[in-house]
Amino acid sequence: MSSTRLPATERREQILTCALEVFARSGFHGASMNDVADAAGVTKPVLYQHFDSKQELFGALLDSVGDRMHSAITAATSAESDGRSQTVAGFRAYFRWVSEDHDGFRLLFGGAARHDAAFGDRVRQITSEVATAIIPLIAVDIPEEHRRTVAHGIVGLAEGVSRRLIGHGHDFDPDEIATVVAGLAWAGLRSIDQSSSVPATSR
Repeated sequence: MSSTRLPATERREQILTCALEVFARSGFHGASMNDVADAAGVTKPVLYQHFDSKQELFGALLDSVGDRMHSAITAATSAESDGRSQTVAGFRAYFRWVSEDHDGFRLLFGGAARHDAAFGDRVRQITSEVATAIIPLIAVDIPEEHRRTVAHGIVGLAEGVSRRLIGHGHDFDPDEIATVVAGLAWAGLRSIDQSSSVPATSR
């Protein structure tokens, strides 16, 4: 066990980092608090000082991973000023996150967390927050609810591509993938914009 005494906030982050690898490898039901304590180099009493249960630890881990993904996307898109650049920047940030954090992607989008009754709502909330962040970038003249639907479609597009890349164990260039997927998304958005500008009598 680690003899280094860390401040509480640093110890908590260390535990979360180690727990991510453990849960990504074994899943929520396959991993134990003993596994996490061993990976973090702490005793179980120390582990329970920070998290009352495995459920609380896993929930905190979902929030931590979701926050990192969300922050990466919003920071990248806020640095751009036009729709196409924002679309490319958003996908680039997302695929870089996937490339650098396979375990985080598996934790959020693996079947265990999404379909588990205890955590499914939290994963869906994280996905919804990312979609909500995308809505302002969809500069097309359609009803707000349709914009939200399109935003969820964009999130699903990125997730589906990532699932294939991670599932097949491919090494990939995140910027190259982002360019291709962003081109598809942007073409679709432009198509919506063009169709919305056509008078109803001529459709």
